[in-house]
Order: sequence, then structure tokens, then C-alpha cells
Amino acid sequence: MVAGSSRFLPSPQVQRPNQMSWHPQYRSSKFRHVFGKPASKENCYDSVPITRSVHDNHFCAVNPHFIAVVTECAGGGAFLVIPLHQTGKLDPHYPKVCGHRGNVLDIKWNPFDDFEIASCSEDTTIKIWDIPKQLLTRNLTTYKKELVGHSRRVGLVEWHPTAANILFSSGYDYKVMVWNLDTKESVIINPVRTITCHQDVILSMSFNTNGSLLATACKDRKIRILDPRLGTILQEASYKGHRANKVLFLGNMKKLLSTGTSRWNNRQMALWDQDNLSVPLTEEDLDGSSGVLFPFYDVDTNMLYVVGKGDGNIRYYEVSAEKPHLNYLTEYRSYNPQKGIGTMPKRGLEVSSCEIFRFYKLITTKSLIEPISMIVPRRVREGYIKRIYPPTAGAQPSLTAREWLSGMNREPILVSLRPGSQPLKKPLSTPTARTSPGLLDHTAKLSAEDSQRPLSQPEGKAPRWAAEHRPEEKKSWLTNGFDIFECPPPKTENELLQMFYRQQEEIRRLRELVTQREVQAKQLELEIKNLRMSSA
Repeated sequence: MVAGSSRFLPSPQVQRPNQMSWHPQYRSSKFRHVFGKPASKENCYDSVPITRSVHDNHFCAVNPHFIAVVTECAGGGAFLVIPLHQTGKLDPHYPKVCGHRGNVLDIKWNPFDDFEIASCSEDTTIKIWDIPKQLLTRNLTTYKKELVGHSRRVGLVEWHPTAANILFSSGYDYKVMVWNLDTKESVIINPVRTITCHQDVILSMSFNTNGSLLATACKDRKIRILDPRLGTILQEASYKGHRANKVLFLGNMKKLLSTGTSRWNNRQMALWDQDNLSVPLTEEDLDGSSGVLFPFYDVDTNMLYVVGKGDGNIRYYEVSAEKPHLNYLTEYRSYNPQKGIGTMPKRGLEVSSCEIFRFYKLITTKSLIEPISMIVPRRVREGYIKRIYPPTAGAQPSLTAREWLSGMNREPILVSLRPGSQPLKKPLSTPTARTSPGLLDHTAKLSAEDSQRPLSQPEGKAPRWAAEHRPEEKKSWLTNGFDIFECPPPKTENELLQMFYRQQEEIRRLRELVTQREVQAKQLELEIKNLRMSSA
């Protein structure tokens, strides 16, 4: 063989990798193209004196009627309650809800009463307020109930998700207190239960879907899952690689999500199995900013929104049971940093514009509250898309306070977001095996009062309007050619435009139909004429 002739020899076959084994980094999702749409200037709330407190809370609460925001106030704490439709510049002398002697740290609307709100303050008290349906003309200083039990300032309040008149509060005395508001007393001194298992300040509280479990994040770097009736610890995480600030139950997926910082002080998310908190399922570092991350979870769409305090970004993910559990979708970016954030309940969204979530962003530098709608790009023909709006939790409690204290659990009562729909079937109750004797004694004391108090909806009787509007006896009420039950009148400019476009399409379709019928009539006339001529 001649030297150098090896280049003429046939080279061995190179094994190429199978190209079909490559998996794309994206996954198919109907929420992949969700985008954030900020409201126009005239639809924002301007000249709002937003609080400058450094407390890491939302400072804003929203329901389909009002938006409440903590404000600056001399000589005590106060917050504003603004009707949702009253956008534009706020009057500098707009009346406040003021009655606390210290700064207000947290506010939460009652999920079953859009005109009742709870507030907690540095003055160690929690107050329950009745907001009048008409506009406030002067400062509201008369509260409905006052809860006195904490020895230090109260940082968080949280309503129970399924039981009526049950409120939870946590203070800087390291205690979580359970309050039953279903009493005639205006000042409640003794809570139903006091949970004393925490060793430091509680930073966050979250319930699972039916309210049978309570998750807390504490300043001692531990995440705990508690029995809210007994106050016992069911699970505890002491993982050193993640310092949690906020914790959140992810619906019925039996998972928890926490936001905090890593060992290297990067902002971080961690996903946990609620039955095993020894090691997180996954961790994801986001950035090196110092602001707290507020997580929000949409049970209906399995979407997770992460809002950073001090920046203008909103990241959103889709959560799945399979790995990887957190699937990044995209990010809404803005140059205006947010001081706090509020969210609208699902029953207050505009389904005609494919809105699946709505934030209310507090911009302190501009004294502005900016609504941001999360939109799924779809072509709406009937004003409602069923596949992106599954049944969601409504504004009706599934349990009374006495039933929940006795050990019963029920899933939320679901409603359809279709305009004019009725609540779905009431869920079945599941009593728990463990019930505190003290709670049963307290329940027995309340049973006499509850038996004398008329229930809002007796189980054996249906309301008069339900008997009048049964499906088999449903009447059609036409107004200007529209059935007001099947197609309610528009309430917003967007709904009015959608209805106008639908009417234009209907007019075009009818015109084409009339033209076709005219052509058919002329053809029939010609055929009749031909038959007569042939017969003659």
C-alpha cells in the first residue's frame, strides 16, 4: 500500500443520531398566546394617594362592585373604597373608611358578600365593615364588628374559601386566630381557635380548595401545613436551600408553590408535594432583584402568575402534573413598578372579550391604579367560549360557620360564567375524622342562636324566582327583539361593540337569505309559466 493512499479507502459509516428523538421545548397549550392588555388612561384610577408602607402585602382588594386600596392618612389608618365604574381622576376629598388607630396593613373582601370587607392594622385589631351600596358622601367610621385578641400588630387576614363568616388572622405575636363572625356581638374578644405553633412572624397564609388545610410561610424559613380547626402541624418543611416569603396552594393538584430567595439571594420559586415537604419537586431562579414575588393561581386554567414587587413584570406559567411541572408561557413587561396588586374574581371578568384574569396594579410614582387584562386571542361569535371558561367558584358559601366548626368539608359551589346562568348542583359534604372537643362545645353554644336565626336559603324550599323560572316553565321576555335571559343587555362599551358587530353580521346574513329566496321565487315563476305554455 502506498503511503498516503489511505485517503482513497472507503471511510467507515458514521452513526448519525436519530433526529426523531428530539423533543421541542414548547408544548401545545390553548393559553400559549395569552397577552396582557393595560387599560387606557380614561379607564384607570388617577390621583389615588396609595400607601407608602413598606409592609409586603397587596394593599388592594377587588370585587365586581368595588376596588379597595390602602391609603395615606394622618392620625391613623384608612383605606379607600371606589366603585369599579368610577374611573378617571379621584377627588382629593374623596371619603375614606377610617377607624383604625394605626396603619392598615391588609384588607380582604368577603368572598360571599360584595359589600363586606375586613381590615387589620398596627393597632392590634381587625375590623369588619359594611360598605353602603350608594356612594360614600363622608368618611365611614362606624364598623360592623371589631375583633380584639392579638397582642401585637396584625399583618394578615384571610376569609375561609367555603364557609360563611369564618375569618383567619395572623399577627406579629406569632399567632393565627380563627374567628366566627356569626354572632350578635359587635366586639368579639375570644377567637374560636388560637394556633401557636409558629416561632416567628407569619408571612403568608393560603387555603386549599375546600378549606380543610391551611399552609403558612414563616420568617423562621419553614413552610407548614396545618389543620385549621385543631391547629396541629400536618407537614413541615425545613429545607435550607429556599427561604420562602409567600406560599400558595395549587388547587386540587396536591401541590404547593412558594416564592422567596435562594442561598445566593436570587429570587426563586419552588414547587412542593403537599404530602412530603422534605425536598421541593423543582426550583427555578428568576432574577437577582430584591422585591417580594406575589404568586396568583387560576384553578380553572391551571395558570400561575408571578408578580414582582418593585418591578413592572408579570410572568405567567402553566402548571401540569407531569414533569416539568412549571411550563413558562411568556411575560408582561412594563416600565412602571408596582407597589401592590389586586385581582378580580373570575365572576367579574368580561367573558365577551376572552378575559381570563385581571390585575389592578398600584403605581405609587404616578398615584395611579392601572387595570391589566390577561386576554386569550380568540374570535368570539356568541359572546362566550365555553372551553376557556369552565365552571368556577361562585359567591355562595357551601357551609355555614357551625357546619365547618363541627368538622364538615365541602367543595365550593360552582357557577358558569355564561351570562344569565344559574349555580350548579350543591357539592356533597365530607366530614373529617378529627374534630376538636373545644370546637364542638363552641358549636353547641352557637346552635341555639343559629336555630333561631333564619337561614338565607332553606334546603327544603326553593325561592320564588326559582319556581317562576324553571326550565320547563321558562318564559321568554323580549326587549327590542332580544331575550334578556339568553342575551342580557350590554353593560360596557366593549360588549356594546360586540353586540353591534353581531347585529351587522345578522343583517348581512338575512339580506343574503332574502336575495336567495327572491331568486328561487323568480325561478318558480318561470317554471310555472313554461308549464302553462307547454300545456296550451
